[in-house]
Amino acid sequence: MTPDEHIAAITTHAEALGAAAATAGLGAQVPTCPDWTVRDLVGHLGGVHRWAASFVESTRTEPPGKDDGLQQPPGDDELLDWFRDGHTHLVKVLEAADDTIECWTFLPAPFPRAFWARRQAHETTIHHADVAGAAGEPINIDPALAVDGLDELLLGFFARQRGRLLADPGVTLGVRVTDAGESDAWTVRIGPQGRQVDRGSGHGDLVVSGNAVDVYLFLWNRAGTDHVDLTGEERVLDIWREKARITWS
Repeated sequence: MTPDEHIAAITTHAEALGAAAATAGLGAQVPTCPDWTVRDLVGHLGGVHRWAASFVESTRTEPPGKDDGLQQPPGDDELLDWFRDGHTHLVKVLEAADDTIECWTFLPAPFPRAFWARRQAHETTIHHADVAGAAGEPINIDPALAVDGLDELLLGFFARQRGRLLADPGVTLGVRVTDAGESDAWTVRIGPQGRQVDRGSGHGDLVVSGNAVDVYLFLWNRAGTDHVDLTGEERVLDIWREKARITWS
């Protein structure tokens, strides 16, 4: 996907998230983030949008320091407007940025603008799924965006040699998408000291398959097993559920 397609996804899912938050109510619990209310999630994402925009807008090349926390959100009466202002500003910053700018990033990307557009597209889409669940609403995700998000999750976050996703003895997880191209498959080898991820095979001790959106939400731990097929050793799923977490730090 192109940066412009990712930027369009930010707008689509941020606007839908805001509407779902109004429907659910700010005090509603978020089933997929059980420690959060809708208020907490909207405040978090509004801060993340501003934080991300700051790196692109000021072309900051140094990594964030201990004082680079998220902006604190306002009270309930102003929260949804504040959230809207944040994602609108992020989109404007990304649209105005040149592909040649240099700034800090933390996952592989062809250039920084592409990284931030992609990362914020998926940050916003996954949290839209959270708030939609709190509101009892379905969510519509473009399958191409879901496949791109699987690439980011598996070849970006989990290809890094850090984090809790480890297993001893090692296991393999195969991932296959059934409504996209034949190459839309991945194999994740989870060992005692790190991981190796390959695209294009999809074999493993456990194989997860299904349409792109269902697999995307499942591997982001936003959905259960109802809409995916699982073949193989259930212990691999237990490892994933326990240890495959992307957290704010």
